[in-house]
Amino acid sequence: MIKRLFDIGISLIALIMLLPLFILIAIAIKINSRGSAFYKQTRVGKDGNEFELFKFRTMYINSDKAGLLTIGSKDYRITSVGYWLRKYKLDELPQLLNVLKGDMSFVGPRPEVRKYVNLYTPAQLRVLSVKPGVTDWASIKYFDENDILAGSDDPEDMYIKVIVPSKISKNLEYIDNQDLLMDLKIIFSTIKRIFQ
Repeated sequence: MIKRLFDIGISLIALIMLLPLFILIAIAIKINSRGSAFYKQTRVGKDGNEFELFKFRTMYINSDKAGLLTIGSKDYRITSVGYWLRKYKLDELPQLLNVLKGDMSFVGPRPEVRKYVNLYTPAQLRVLSVKPGVTDWASIKYFDENDILAGSDDPEDMYIKVIVPSKISKNLEYIDNQDLLMDLKIIFSTIKRIFQ
């Protein structure tokens, strides 16, 4: 209950304060390329329930048909405005709406698409026992995930066999030891990592 009240209060305040930034970003996206300023993708949340995750659009429309993974920060599908949004994680800001709605929390395992969740082992599925989050320890560890994948001969194989298990391991540790102080530490560590 405390965590939910924290999520509601902070997301509401943040949405109000960041509204001018939201408008500027939306205008920049629309000027830079055709299509909506926002992007929705179905992700798997708590207890395996699906929800629509909100982001600012950083790719040309229909780019996800070429693959779900983004390979490198210079992926040809990423728009010029999208590059900067991704660099500073500004594309993630609309997830404040997901937090306010209750689909997500500020801190928790990053939600995955069904394709990869279907590959989880029974032990790994425990990661779905909590609400997914905007950030977590795994997001900080793999802050440059796209560039890591770009250096692989088989990015999807590396993602499935190396990165996903590593992320889940970090998230299961979080689930077993979570508390509000840890959440605050993760939030501030994420902000620090963005501006490094």
